[in-house]
Amino acid sequence: MSLRPLISEEQIQTRVREIAAQITADYPDGTLYLICILKGACFFLADLARAMGRDAFIDFMAISSYGTERKSSGEVKIIKDLDISLEGADVLIVEDIIDTGITLNYLTALLKTRKPRSVRIAALLDKPSRRVRPVDSAYVGFQIPDEFVVGYGLDYAEKYRNLREVCILDPDSE
Repeated sequence: MSLRPLISEEQIQTRVREIAAQITADYPDGTLYLICILKGACFFLADLARAMGRDAFIDFMAISSYGTERKSSGEVKIIKDLDISLEGADVLIVEDIIDTGITLNYLTALLKTRKPRSVRIAALLDKPSRRVRPVDSAYVGFQIPDEFVVGYGLDYAEKYRNLREVCILDPDSE
């Protein structure tokens, strides 16, 4: 397998600061929850939260639709749910990548049943060519081509999350 750089660490950090500034402007006050989708979004969440100019509560959900495969199974499973009530709060789902839209559609609908004031999505990456279900994302770092990517939290069979940049994984190369 080989890795080809797609988005540099510098590009990521610049864009994260821009998104954080926009979130700070859009949510100047009130209760804001950043809901990190584990495991992939944890790097994005940490950098985003530190770059924001306001306080926010943080919680985590673990959701799976991939397992150890490179393609979505189409079945969404909640592995870890929230520890907090969202009632009356603004909620920002923090995700590593928007791919088919299946997971985020399911998750957005689920969280809306918990009576928050609002639910929006912040994603580092968006792969619109793979969309099966529509996703309304308020904040997107980068649109990317239909390539399998790893790094900055994204993995292949739990490997490569620690890369500082986003790379294209070519599993067919040696």
